[in-house]
Amino acid sequence: MIHKNFLVLPVILLLVIGACTNDPLDVDISGQRFDTSFIDMHKPLYHSDSAELFRADEKFRKEITDIYAYFRGYCFRVGEVRDTAFYNSVLLYRADSVMQQVDSSINALFSNKTEIEKNLSNAFKHLYYHFPKGKKPEHIVYMNSFYLSSVFCTEKEIGIGLERYLGADNSVVKNLDPSYFFQWVKNGMNPDFLERDVLEGWIETHYVEEVDGNLAEGMVRAGKVLYLVEASFPAWDKHIVLRYNSDQLKWAEENEYGFWKYLVDENLLFETNERNATNILKPGPTTSGLPIAGSPDRMGCYLGWKMVHAYMKENEVSLKELINTPYSKILKDYEIE
Repeated sequence: MIHKNFLVLPVILLLVIGACTNDPLDVDISGQRFDTSFIDMHKPLYHSDSAELFRADEKFRKEITDIYAYFRGYCFRVGEVRDTAFYNSVLLYRADSVMQQVDSSINALFSNKTEIEKNLSNAFKHLYYHFPKGKKPEHIVYMNSFYLSSVFCTEKEIGIGLERYLGADNSVVKNLDPSYFFQWVKNGMNPDFLERDVLEGWIETHYVEEVDGNLAEGMVRAGKVLYLVEASFPAWDKHIVLRYNSDQLKWAEENEYGFWKYLVDENLLFETNERNATNILKPGPTTSGLPIAGSPDRMGCYLGWKMVHAYMKENEVSLKELINTPYSKILKDYEIE
């Protein structure tokens, strides 16, 4: 019996090791570099005197040109004003009672960003492993977008609207106008999604080309994006990768066949109807139009992700080859297990 146990153990270990080495997302990132700098744009705008603010203004104009222009023009709505006019505009926002609460909430929840930056560093290293020559951000910028933007990407910068990750239970978030900030939007302001949103935004902007075809092509494109997000966070729970909670992922898994059958029966896969694409691919309270009640949103993205998984299981291709693979080829390999 003792000899048998010693013989069985190596076999089990070999099977486990073999399974790991067959996983295209199980990679060694020890040789990857992450040189992106993190810049806190929020703090100097809310907690600096006039001289410090002017210096920060000039610094941001030079270092994070595009993100700062986006922030000043779209979020802060002060345009190109400088000096006293700019400082007076900042003072008005500082005096606003709601903005004071937002500032306090950001300072409390994000006082220490070490874990966030560690997670992002590891995620980008995983992405760079698969795409050594892929686009890399020079700066990741923390800001308060006044609830206008969760993640915003430029050619070389990523902006994170920290106020959109305060959580649905935050007092300010609870009091946001319900006619615009529906409950499902507030529920999505989950800090657990911050890092994966950063990678998804960068991947969508710089790694996976947009498509303007039928619904199936849009689903596969979304699936490629999610697969690259998963590749960036290979050890994270899949519901986080998919921007679901665990119950939503369970529903998607249990109703995968029913959703696929619905698409086939309704002849939706090869339609170019924009309304159907929005219902099936875009964020919302549910996936609109389904005959099955209780769905999470973006079921088309989920199914696209499953299609990509099926394709990767049957084909030994790199992630770089994957993103250039026609949707029809990926669709062909999809089978519901």
